[in-house]
Amino acid sequence: MTGEAAYDERRRRQALGVGLVAAFMTLLDISIVNVALPSLERSLQANSSDLQWVLSGYALAFGLVLVPAGRFGDIRGRRNAFVFGVALFTVTSTLAGLARSPDWLVAARLLQGAAAGVVNPQVTGLIQQLYQGAERARPFGLLGATIGISTAVGPLLGGLLIAGGGQEHGWRWVFFVNVPVGIVAVILGWRLLPARVTERNPQRRLDALGVLLLGVGVTLLLLPLVQREQWQGPEKWLLVPAGLITLVCFVRWERRYARHGPPMFDVRLFNHQSYTLGSLIALLYFGGFTAIFFILTLYLQNGRGYSALVAGLAITPFALGSAVASAVGGRIVNRYGRPLVALGLLAVVAGLGLTALAVELVPHAPVPWVTAAPLLVAGLGSGLVIAPNQTLTLSQVPVPQAGSGAGMLQTGQRIGSAAGIAAVGAVFFSALSGGTDAWSEAFERSLLTSAGIISLALVAALVDISRHRRAYG
Repeated sequence: MTGEAAYDERRRRQALGVGLVAAFMTLLDISIVNVALPSLERSLQANSSDLQWVLSGYALAFGLVLVPAGRFGDIRGRRNAFVFGVALFTVTSTLAGLARSPDWLVAARLLQGAAAGVVNPQVTGLIQQLYQGAERARPFGLLGATIGISTAVGPLLGGLLIAGGGQEHGWRWVFFVNVPVGIVAVILGWRLLPARVTERNPQRRLDALGVLLLGVGVTLLLLPLVQREQWQGPEKWLLVPAGLITLVCFVRWERRYARHGPPMFDVRLFNHQSYTLGSLIALLYFGGFTAIFFILTLYLQNGRGYSALVAGLAITPFALGSAVASAVGGRIVNRYGRPLVALGLLAVVAGLGLTALAVELVPHAPVPWVTAAPLLVAGLGSGLVIAPNQTLTLSQVPVPQAGSGAGMLQTGQRIGSAAGIAAVGAVFFSALSGGTDAWSEAFERSLLTSAGIISLALVAALVDISRHRRAYG
């Protein structure tokens, strides 16, 4: 059979199921907290800086550990890394739910984000390890559906938990809900995931300087983005070129380190067109995709006065469309390749444009009703982007480098998300300063900005298609 010789099909499915549940849980915490902020603010008497760190601290820590954690799983065994990451995530979720002060919650969220960064590259690496070639498309399709649904359904689940737990302490259940799921995932992960180390190399050391350079570089890039509102003044943007210079040093060091032993990340993966352009598409797409839910939640709750539950329900069409299309896209990506991703990107751009148009044409109608159909179109397109692009991007990555390769891909997604939210958020808040219906105008402008960012990903996909046709006729 293909994949791990010791694993029958039933065992592979069980292991994949555990990995997908853990990925869903950790990715859900990126978006589920958005709707809990008003409840959290009242309960802990948190200020705007505290709230910003509750959101951005998770994303920052998440992005920092992805590649080192993926590499650790490659050389020490994915089961060990997965179980440790899920256990840490469960403990830190408990600590977050028990928080008695903003500082306590921020610290718990930083650790929780780091734990999520440990878990996620193990899931992608597990798929690379258990499945081979074309058969990876289906599990990657399921992973893509997990990513799309977790991002989109977070506000809905958060709204339900807050409604059930009450406005004063309902936010705590946003974190406590992870605990029983995490305990089960730890037990099943230890029982079902393969224990074998994928890299049989006596020099199984983690590249310490590479970890440091990448960590510093990513921090310098992300910090001014995630702290854009709290850190006033233009000097913060000096960190961006400093981060880029540090990442150039990281690349040079990794090339040098590769002469003597396995590097933390093999930069030769970027010699593969599928990996390079796929990573660029992912970075750009997440730059526009993640911002959609950020601005929609603000518009519905703060601008139009809807409850957290209704705000979550409004995003459901996108989540449903993404789930269905991800499952389908994963099955047919090997037949259609990158044109399928381009079609999905086009559908997302069209769906966002139609959403902005619907709000413009019927400004006084219930927003969840008028945006349902165009958000469904955008969700269907999203499902044809995330999973198929991930399958194509990682198709030429060797199994011993699957964790670090997936970690770098996801690091790009986190950077794209932070940059996109910063850019789209700037457009949104600047538009609020004028006009009688400033909230609707801000929402429309920021939606079109997201569509513009995603259009850049479409250009990258078309370049990939063009190069592939020239190469293979």
